[in-house]
Amino acid sequence: MDRTSLSLLDRASGGEDEASWRLLADIYTPMLRRWLARYEVQAADADDLVQDVLVVVSRDLPKFQHNGRPGAFRSWLKTILVHRVRNFWRSQKYRPAPAADSDVQRALAELEDPRSELSRLWNQEHDAQVLRQLSARLEGQFSESTRRAFRRLVFDEASPDEVAQELGLSLNAVIIAKCRVLKALRHEGRGLLGENESPPEM
Repeated sequence: MDRTSLSLLDRASGGEDEASWRLLADIYTPMLRRWLARYEVQAADADDLVQDVLVVVSRDLPKFQHNGRPGAFRSWLKTILVHRVRNFWRSQKYRPAPAADSDVQRALAELEDPRSELSRLWNQEHDAQVLRQLSARLEGQFSESTRRAFRRLVFDEASPDEVAQELGLSLNAVIIAKCRVLKALRHEGRGLLGENESPPEM
């Protein structure tokens, strides 16, 4: 099969595309660091924990079975993160004070619960991170006016009329620009993005 017809997740899971794996790691490293900071993990330890999470993902990604449900990958990644943080705090070397330990364990349990507010926040941050990173990655495929129209419509939530006036484009050209970028994002982000595994229709 032509590798260019595969999504980023499919290419990275094949184990032979080092560039795709590096891109996947680059997308998730900043997000994992932010979440580790919520769990009282110091910066030096966070570097090690991020690597631990990514090692597990790299090792098990070829065996990951996407069940077709929206958010399957982000839920899997969240589970890996929770387990690694638990293991980190359970070790004698890093064990926090009892009160802090209780707070961390409670917060991890909340993140693990798919119905919790913290879990919903994880989902939102995940999808926003993937969308922004993949958008930046794909920018070279489009003209400057198409990129600007998409950013203003999707990230700034400007109206199509407003964007058309700003960029000196027809309303139809603005809508087409958005559709072209979204189509590329749906392809590249298939399996990663949560809402129907594709970018939201903003």
